[in-house]
Amino acid sequence: MFENYRFNTNVIRFFVYLVLIILLAVTIIPIWILIVNATRSTTEIQQGLSILPSTHLFENYRILLGKGLNLPRGFSNSLFLAVSSTIVTVYFSMLTAYGIVAYEFKGKKLFSNFIVLLVMIPMQLSIIGFYQYMSKLGLTDNYAALIFPLIANAGAVFFGKQYLESMIMQDLIDAARIDGASELGIFHLVMMPLAIPGAATMGIFAFVASWNNFFNAFILISSIEKYTLPMLVQTLRGDVYRTEFGAIYLGLAATIVPIIIIYAIFSRYIVSGIAIGALKE
Repeated sequence: MFENYRFNTNVIRFFVYLVLIILLAVTIIPIWILIVNATRSTTEIQQGLSILPSTHLFENYRILLGKGLNLPRGFSNSLFLAVSSTIVTVYFSMLTAYGIVAYEFKGKKLFSNFIVLLVMIPMQLSIIGFYQYMSKLGLTDNYAALIFPLIANAGAVFFGKQYLESMIMQDLIDAARIDGASELGIFHLVMMPLAIPGAATMGIFAFVASWNNFFNAFILISSIEKYTLPMLVQTLRGDVYRTEFGAIYLGLAATIVPIIIIYAIFSRYIVSGIAIGALKE
């Protein structure tokens, strides 16, 4: 019987690893092809796929410069927006989630359900009203229109609430109050250090979402010197006579490098944050 159990376990493990390898290949192959095409010329790309890099990387970069695109400036714009958005999202979302979890107040359940409702409403449905609101405030063509609304990020608040519900300890909060800590002091000095895995996970998702944000930025930002990397890549569509696919792939590759670096450095926080947040006492 033990031999049968061991055999069945090995078979299941084999198929699990096989599925994981297939999923890994499906994820990595498109990224690798994107990077390879960034080193190929337009003619080579039109001839078909290749998994080996070519020698036209610097030529594609010169084409980008010839089109008047300032990639370093676009990179700095995207980095500023991503970092600022991440800080605003994580801090205020965790603060709001802490208030919902740690305190009892009238309408708490209704407020929590309202947050869930906001999570299910796509941003595209409200973009016209949002643009009009930003226009009346004089925030069009301003990064503030992309940063300050994230103070009320419903998705991040929902994630923070689910995470804090699994790890918050009321006795620890009461002990801090007895020691004379203020309510904000308890949040900053007690809760945030304990919630680092969840906050880091939220920050990674917020950074990637802001870095890849094209839709809102394209509607609200009009000055080309304020364009982010995704917006600059959008201008590489080419003219009537020729589209430089190699340069386009190089621009796209430049946009994913920071995301790969962020995931490589902080991926362990994603696993630990989600795992802890999924546990309920």
